Amino acid sequence: MATGRTHRPATRSRGIPEATVARLPLYLRALTALSERSVPTVSSEELAAAAGVNSAKLRKDFSYLGSYGTRGVGYDVEYLVYQISRELGLTQDWPVVIVGIGNLGAALANYGGFASRGFRVAALIDADPAMAGKPVAGIPVQHTDELEKIIKDNGVSIGVIATPAGAAQQVCDRLVAAGVTSILNFAPTVLSVPDGVDVRKVDLSIELQILAFHEQRKAGEETAAGDGALPAATAREASADQGPDGDVPAVMPA
Repeated sequence: MATGRTHRPATRSRGIPEATVARLPLYLRALTALSERSVPTVSSEELAAAAGVNSAKLRKDFSYLGSYGTRGVGYDVEYLVYQISRELGLTQDWPVVIVGIGNLGAALANYGGFASRGFRVAALIDADPAMAGKPVAGIPVQHTDELEKIIKDNGVSIGVIATPAGAAQQVCDRLVAAGVTSILNFAPTVLSVPDGVDVRKVDLSIELQILAFHEQRKAGEETAAGDGALPAATAREASADQGPDGDVPAVMPA
């Protein structure tokens, strides 16, 4: 099986939009569930509903893969699983290192979804000398002094940062210097990386703040509905705050 160091996904070279790439894992998850139930084919409407997108967007996304389905029959589930897995690079072996084995890092190490999606946890790394040698998810934790050697020996190109915010940039710099070109960041901070390095940030507090915004807005709409129509001046102000397409501008947490 090929390793992540020698083979890279072809999505960018083939001009697949980033928004489409971001939806491919949603389609794959829905298709995998269908495959496990031995469902042979699925319509665009059924698959779109399972993935949480509209069917027109799904058909457009699949056109980038060269998969149009068969009218009256739908999409072949197993073939689509293969197509999307190949496009995402999941038919390869991707060794991953997780740096920071606190509660979150340990939970990630114990996550069973990595292996089933083509990702192999090659090493667990932590700065605490007391953690060295302790097994987590059956893998002995190694000290950060060994980070560069571990990356080289395992051909690692994907790193996961689950450290406190204050240590994340330094860890990121060492990962990049050692050859890591893709980083999944769980630390609550923005990382600075050179061109050619991809960073995906997972921040649960930001996601909760966005949900709080929507909850507050829903509560305001319910209150307004109970009080009747908005006064004309208030309505004008609300209209002025909207974007050109009537969308409420995004609110970015401080």
